[in-house]
Amino acid sequence: MENTIYDLIIVGAGPSGLGASIYASRYKLDHLLIGNEIGGQVTEAAEIENWAGEISIPGKTLMEKFQHHAHHLGAQIVESDVSSILKNGDVFEVVAGKDTYKSKSIILSLGMKPRKMNIPGEDKFIGKGISYCATCDAMFFRNKDVVVIGGGDAAATAAIHVSEFAEKVYLLYRETSNWEPSWEDQMRANSKIEIRCCKNIKEIKGDQKVAAVVYESMDAPKDETLDVQGVFIEIGSVPGVVLAQNLGVKLDEQKYIIVDQAQATNVEFVYASGDVTTGSNKFRQIITAVAEGAVAAGSVYKKLKLSKK
Repeated sequence: MENTIYDLIIVGAGPSGLGASIYASRYKLDHLLIGNEIGGQVTEAAEIENWAGEISIPGKTLMEKFQHHAHHLGAQIVESDVSSILKNGDVFEVVAGKDTYKSKSIILSLGMKPRKMNIPGEDKFIGKGISYCATCDAMFFRNKDVVVIGGGDAAATAAIHVSEFAEKVYLLYRETSNWEPSWEDQMRANSKIEIRCCKNIKEIKGDQKVAAVVYESMDAPKDETLDVQGVFIEIGSVPGVVLAQNLGVKLDEQKYIIVDQAQATNVEFVYASGDVTTGSNKFRQIITAVAEGAVAAGSVYKKLKLSKK
């Protein structure tokens, strides 16, 4: 292991990383895929209805298909956290667990982890009424009552989008909001959306699925309860960019990895793909993540081929 130098190491095993692996295999790149969560956040989605060729499919099932495809083409997958990536001359040294792997190039498919509220019921109902992606899941709440939690532009746009499907949308934010005035104008003009300010969100309740959100109001002497069937949590995301920063990879003001059309970063032989990048206008969909992974793998192939001349 210590003496093996791979053509490519892909860090991150979500849709983008698995997509990059599939194309790396097709390009005959000797590569390794390392990730602590095979399939990434997609595995938490109850149903996916926007993947070409699948009318409806559970996220976990779709990612199992991705993994099977990658394995079928010969991918080596290591389930582990990557703690560091260092450049030593012309070789990258990737530390995962107790092992160190070496590579000529890197694709960072680090993804974005939604910031959680860490309140009772949140983990229990992920995929059972709780969603962190309104674009992905709004259609599953057609004619239902839902809550969108958050005080920024993401929450405002989520509320507007969800209102196209839901019967009633409560936008619940804590004490202060910072969305653009134009978004607030649209929300207040929408009869389906009701904006409420609160001191704190206390709990998400239910049996098998979400049934209610309990919050501490600004004025009422006791907690209030909203009877809803869905909760969209839009309080921001945590980019997985620490590894990138340590390599000297440039980020934009929102902490996304800056890439060009080849998915290349400012650091030679370091590429990035998926939700963590500025690519695809930050669309954050499975189809664009996979596409970026494919482009990155193709770019690595071309780069390594040129470097041998």
